[in-house]
Amino acid sequence: MNATERRRRWWPRSVRAVAALAAASTAAVILAGIGWWVHHDVYRQNIQIAEDQAKDQLWSLCDKLEQGVLPDEISTVPYEVVAIGRRAAVAYGGGMDDFDPGAHHVMPAPPKALRAEIITTARLPANPDYDPHDKFSVAGGTNQVITADILPGDLDDAKAAALGVATDTKMRVYVVVLPHTAEAITKTTDRLLLRAGLGSLVLIAAVTYFAVRIALRPVEAIRVLTASVTANDPRERVTVPAAGHEITALATTINTTLQRLDNAAAQQRRFVADAAHELRSPLTTLLASLEVALAYPERTDWPAATTTAARQTRRLQALTEDLLLLARLDTRNPHTTPATVDLTTIASQLTDQYPLTKRPLTLACDSPGPAPVHGDPDEYERLLRNLIDNAARHAAHRIQITIHTHDDHVTLTVHDDGPGIPTQDAERIFERFVRLDDARSRDQGGTGLGLAIARDLAHRHHGTLTLTPRTPGACFRLRIPRAPA
Repeated sequence: MNATERRRRWWPRSVRAVAALAAASTAAVILAGIGWWVHHDVYRQNIQIAEDQAKDQLWSLCDKLEQGVLPDEISTVPYEVVAIGRRAAVAYGGGMDDFDPGAHHVMPAPPKALRAEIITTARLPANPDYDPHDKFSVAGGTNQVITADILPGDLDDAKAAALGVATDTKMRVYVVVLPHTAEAITKTTDRLLLRAGLGSLVLIAAVTYFAVRIALRPVEAIRVLTASVTANDPRERVTVPAAGHEITALATTINTTLQRLDNAAAQQRRFVADAAHELRSPLTTLLASLEVALAYPERTDWPAATTTAARQTRRLQALTEDLLLLARLDTRNPHTTPATVDLTTIASQLTDQYPLTKRPLTLACDSPGPAPVHGDPDEYERLLRNLIDNAARHAAHRIQITIHTHDDHVTLTVHDDGPGIPTQDAERIFERFVRLDDARSRDQGGTGLGLAIARDLAHRHHGTLTLTPRTPGACFRLRIPRAPA
């Protein structure tokens, strides 16, 4: 099992689990940052409180010493008073007796230079009786202390005698800043934050999981209903939630898609039915003429029967080619060939080569110059030929092809002087197998696919084909993007 498979195996597969994991992970990062900040802030504030308490104790000791009173050994803060030239401490208390300062003071003797109150560090000897759970116990090693000096001349003889020092002796008061309380409070705060953070993560993950589960209920309903849609019954639609949120947009989009699929299926069914109907007519005529000829061979006009069979075969061939072309147009991607084609050249060639032998008819092409467009020349020729064929079946005397070149597009119109097309049928004529003149024979009316193919070819080349109101007759307008020079 490779790394990718292991990751897929352990990674959550449901959206609910992924959302819960993502929310919990994000909350964990945020809570960790908040916990780090709270930890340092609580420790800093408690150290500041301990320093303030030590300063208060320091000035209280200085006041007593200046009055010639020895401080009590019982104190909330460890302290020691040392003097120059004196081996033992002048006074001590608050846990400093663990170091036995009566034999030799623990703190260093004050220097001769004058110093104001200062926060510094002092190294204490090892304390065998140190108890970290006792807030009055002092640890050995380097500790933070606050000092203040009693200068020579601050004490008279009586006060100096009461303290056991000479009047010209300099004394220094040391007060130890105990970090135990700050550390204990910080640890307690850390434990509380850890418990609260873990509980919050579990709560956030659970709330996110169930919230996403509730939010996805409409999606599950949509999935179930969509799964029930089949090709035989594509009319099923999903329920659109009343709330206007993303699920509503999803349901509306799915219903729109299903409606398009339903319309496409209905259009395909109609196309198949129309194609079968169109194919049945020439096949029936061809089969009937052949059966009659075979039943009465001696009375059959074989040249006429052969002519009828050939005519119906040509109809079948033309219809089959049109159906195959439509199938290719429906399945192929839009035209992207970078080749440049001149519409004026194609229109001129069709004008010169188009057969006009059935009745007197004039076909003319009017263009001021080249009309470059991108695309396939064979497809453009088929498009124009279909338009000319349609115009030739309805024109009375004349068909006019006009080409205009604009800055960004080329316009080609095919105008005939026939009876024209009613306005209400302007779009219907581009549907497949549509013939407006029901009384006209199918031989004269074509396959009913020419205009549909022409419009599909125009769309394939990113253009449009529309019926433009024009009197007399009908005018088809082709608009294609112009190829850059």
